[in-house]
Amino acid sequence: MAARPVLRAAVRIAQRQPLASTCSSYHPRCPATKSRNFCTSTPVLKSTTTPSSSTHDSNSNNDAPRTTHFGFQDGLSESEKTERVAGVFHSVAESYDRMNDLMSFGWHRIWKDHFVSSLNPGYSSNIPPTPQRVLDVAGGTGDIAFRMLHQSHIINTNPNIHITISDINPSMLAVGKARSLSLPAAHQATLSFLEADATELPPSIASNSLDLYTVAFGIRNFANIPAALAEAYRVLKPGGVFACLEFSKVGNPVLDAVYKRWSFSAIPLIGQLVAGDRDSYQYLVESIERFPSQDEFRGLIEDAGFVVGGKGYEDLTGGVAAIHKGMKPL
Repeated sequence: MAARPVLRAAVRIAQRQPLASTCSSYHPRCPATKSRNFCTSTPVLKSTTTPSSSTHDSNSNNDAPRTTHFGFQDGLSESEKTERVAGVFHSVAESYDRMNDLMSFGWHRIWKDHFVSSLNPGYSSNIPPTPQRVLDVAGGTGDIAFRMLHQSHIINTNPNIHITISDINPSMLAVGKARSLSLPAAHQATLSFLEADATELPPSIASNSLDLYTVAFGIRNFANIPAALAEAYRVLKPGGVFACLEFSKVGNPVLDAVYKRWSFSAIPLIGQLVAGDRDSYQYLVESIERFPSQDEFRGLIEDAGFVVGGKGYEDLTGGVAAIHKGMKPL
C-alpha cells in the first residue's frame, strides 16, 4: 500500500514527459514502436555435434573479437557485458520481485504460475514415477524452482524430482537459498544451488542428463544467447524440453505505446525513488527492447537444434511476455 503514492507520482511524471525524452543519451533514437507432459505445443559445455556448433566454430575462427550490447550501448565485449550485468543484479537482488512487479504490473506472478503448470513437472504415468532432473537457469531467487517443486510434490504427488537452481550471480543465489529455508524439508531435499555461467556450464552438468531446462526473465541478459542455447541442447536428454519465459514484443500498437511509455519513463524513476538505483532499472527496460522478437527468438531456438511445435511460442498479455519451448529430437 505504501508504494501506491510513489507509483501514482511516477505515472503523473511519466505522462508529462514525451516518450522521446526517455531514451538513453548514448542511443541515437528511441525504440521503434502425455507421458512426460513437458508440453512442447507449448530442460549447459558445448557439443561439437549440435547443429549450431558450426556457427560457433566459424565465429571462433574470426580474428575480430565478438561484441555484444548492454541495453542500448553497443560494442561491448562479452566479458564486459557479463561484468556489467553482474553489477545490475548485485544491486537489485534484494528487490528483484518488486522490480518484476513494476515491469509487469504484477502479472509476472501469473505468468510464472502458467509457465510452470504448462510444463507440469513431476507428472509421470509410471508407477513408481520416473525420476526427473531439472535445471532452472538464471533462477537465483527460486521463483520458478519453488513453483516446480510444488507442482511435482503436491499436485503430481511425485517427490522423485531434483531441481538445480543455477545462476551466475551469487547475490541472487543468496536470496534463493535464504528463501528455500521456509520450504518443507522434503522440498529442500530435492533442491540444490549452482553458481555457473549459462554459456559454459560446469562438468557437473553432464551431457544428455536433464529432462527439463527452464529459464525465466534471464536469457535476455546473457552475453551470448546462441552459446547458452547450444549448452541447453547439449545437457538435455533426447526428448528433453527447453522452456523459456521472457519479456517480448507487444503486438497491439496502442498497448505497445502505453507499455513503452511506462517502461522508459516511469520504471527508471521508480527505481530511483524506491531503490535509489535508476541506472539498473534503465538497463533492464533497455534489455527488453533489445531482445529479439518472438519469431526471431524461435529461429535461434531452432538453429540450436530444437524442434518447436506450432508457431513455437505463446504470447502472454498481448506479447508483453512470451513462453518459448523446444524439444531435443529423439
